[in-house]
Amino acid sequence: MIGYQMVGTSDLEKSLAFYDEVIAIVGGKRAMPFPNGQGYGFAEGPLFAVTKPYDEQAATAGNGSMTAFRVDSSDKVSAAHAKALELGGTCEGEPGPRGEWGDFAYFRDLDGNKIAVFCMKQG
Repeated sequence: MIGYQMVGTSDLEKSLAFYDEVIAIVGGKRAMPFPNGQGYGFAEGPLFAVTKPYDEQAATAGNGSMTAFRVDSSDKVSAAHAKALELGGTCEGEPGPRGEWGDFAYFRDLDGNKIAVFCMKQG
């Protein structure tokens, strides 16, 4: 089981302001501060963290890397996507159905990290 997922940032304060609002929509909150970053906890599932890189070099987004947050409604998929764009994120895929699996939305955060929010179809 995955214990935590971490993304890098070059501007921690801007990134925390972004994630404080987006993470609240998907059911998380600040849970574990550490010297160069912040962990967000959820009722279930792994910790998500935002951090300045340990090597003190510029943060870069992983090509092919993505973090996905599962939510319990299509409304939350749309709300998280809209909030991310409002806060300066960029669209990587509008909210909506993806095949027979459910509703998904994709965006990039302020540092270019790719994030998905999804709700699986019930039944």
